[in-house]
Amino acid sequence: MSVVKINVLTVPAEQRETLEKRFASRAHAVEGSDGFEWFELLRPVEGTDTYLVYTRWRDEESFQAWMEGPMKSAHQGGGEGGGERPKPAASGSTLWSFEVVQSAGPKSA
Repeated sequence: MSVVKINVLTVPAEQRETLEKRFASRAHAVEGSDGFEWFELLRPVEGTDTYLVYTRWRDEESFQAWMEGPMKSAHQGGGEGGGERPKPAASGSTLWSFEVVQSAGPKSA
């Protein structure tokens, strides 16, 4: 059964561009991971400073393997050019976990 992980990031207005650029610079980094199914970065449009990072995985084990491998390495590595690691763009983070009970795709033409 697929699982969904939503990382809820509190991002001050002055850090939005930084956050989006960092995600863009790592575009496709997760796509080759075993068990990966889907990714979306959701920008708030009104009334909140919360971004949602949506990922969908074949199972919990696939997500955990990514967290302990590529994700951990990416967050422990140095900054660009081997310098200091940049300050986080988000001021807070919470991880939500869900099992996919029901889903539907777009209608065929």
